[in-house]
Amino acid sequence: MRRRFLVFAGTIQSLLFFGHWFVYETWVRFSGVLPPGEIKLARLSLAILSVSFVSSSILAFRFNNLFIRVFYTLAATWIGFLNFLALAAASCWILYALVRAFHLPVTRPQIGLVLFGAAILVSLYGLLNAWAVRTKHISVKLPNLPESWRGRTAALVTDVHLGHVRARFFMQRVINLLRRNNPDIVFISGDLYDGGNVNPGEVVSPWKSYSPPFGAYFVTGNHEGFTNPAKYVQAVSGAGIRPLNSGLALADGLQILGVSYSDMRSPESFRAAIQNSGLDPSRASILLLHVPQNMEISEPAGISLQLSGHTHGGQLFPFTWFTRRVFRQYTYGLHPFGNLMVYTSYGAGTWGPPMRVGTRPEIVLIHFQ
Repeated sequence: MRRRFLVFAGTIQSLLFFGHWFVYETWVRFSGVLPPGEIKLARLSLAILSVSFVSSSILAFRFNNLFIRVFYTLAATWIGFLNFLALAAASCWILYALVRAFHLPVTRPQIGLVLFGAAILVSLYGLLNAWAVRTKHISVKLPNLPESWRGRTAALVTDVHLGHVRARFFMQRVINLLRRNNPDIVFISGDLYDGGNVNPGEVVSPWKSYSPPFGAYFVTGNHEGFTNPAKYVQAVSGAGIRPLNSGLALADGLQILGVSYSDMRSPESFRAAIQNSGLDPSRASILLLHVPQNMEISEPAGISLQLSGHTHGGQLFPFTWFTRRVFRQYTYGLHPFGNLMVYTSYGAGTWGPPMRVGTRPEIVLIHFQ
């Protein structure tokens, strides 16, 4: 485990060194003539920033105080800026090659000013966009749905990522949004926590003042598995949320099955979790599963609706493109898989950079027809 962590951290740090070097070299070459003092300052600043995210992430897993929270938040925000600055740097060289090929009257400083300026503006937009949680409405028609559930509404809240960046105040904002929309039941399909060293009971405490008519249900995601998931399960239970650790619950005749992230990682354990749950395939059911996978197992088992998150839709361009290649249409939205309906949410929070470009934060209101 220690060796794998060192290899992973070393790989990430190497990529960050390269990204910062690439941005620095491009900025120097496309910014015109800079005084030696400014070049030295830029070099020193980027050298410090290049190690900020990995170092702050390691500290965030071990400590929880104001300095660590601010340090990690700033470092994570900078990584978002770096993403778009690196895209701008690559675009500088591509555009400069075109300018030279077609003999256009455009200078390097003009290219650098426009593209690096655009990168900063897009990053600022991403910060604002990630803060404004939207409400998404969808309607579903489930076979054999109990008559009492027709016309009712469920809320899906996933990937809140409570931690050093999003904490108790953000959780309260989500609760306020739920309270305004008044769903009958709430489903939380994993990554309620970010996995850092926080007080799990404190950051989730706003739930204690909120109680939907048919309760709230929780299943763990991969971020709860960064440490011991038991402390998160205990915290949500203390806040009035019912954890479903690969178990089945009934809410006024509606079957709710939650499979934990640890039990969904292999087909054998996932299949066993469904088989051992006591699920009745002749009745309507909802599966809480963090990652939009294993549909080839849940569909023949008779699951009606699977609710997932995890993908964030990629969260930031160009990762939106890569995520789409992995999860295909199940990256986001409502899609069928045979007789199974699958909804994957963008999630309410963020991981790493507190930015969203190409996606939007959401809670989902599911109206049962």
